[in-house]
Amino acid sequence: MEIHNIPPLYDEKSRILILGSFPSVKSREGQFFYHHPQNRYWKVMAAVLGNPVPETIEDKKRMILSHHAAMWDVIASCDITGSSDSSIKNAVPNDIGRLLEETEIERIYTNGGTAHKYYRKYIQNKIGREDIVLPSTSPANAAWSLERLIAAWREALAINF
Repeated sequence: MEIHNIPPLYDEKSRILILGSFPSVKSREGQFFYHHPQNRYWKVMAAVLGNPVPETIEDKKRMILSHHAAMWDVIASCDITGSSDSSIKNAVPNDIGRLLEETEIERIYTNGGTAHKYYRKYIQNKIGREDIVLPSTSPANAAWSLERLIAAWREALAINF
């Protein structure tokens, strides 16, 4: 059983929440979201927000929080082989409801199909909020180019920024 070791990134002004599924091996090692250099999350978010691509964890935190966004993952713990979302078993969800009580979250987005699937399965009915699924920024989602990801994320997130 792997345990999620990254605290949620948010503050009381956060208005949107972006949820991944479960941190990759690299993210768990680096103790921060989307830590694998091949993941395109930070490039996509920087382009959507009109910022340079952040280099350090502190830069990444500053960029997300300055745009009133929040980040976390749907799953708190699970059995997983490496970083393979398709291998997830025995998932236990994070307490998204607690995070919502401490913020001004208006919209919830899921980064990819696995996050969306587990959000719908474990969280949606508990908190009564639907998510908006975005195409995964994972390098495993090779069908989506960086440019196509940026365009899709920009369109979905435009209402918030």
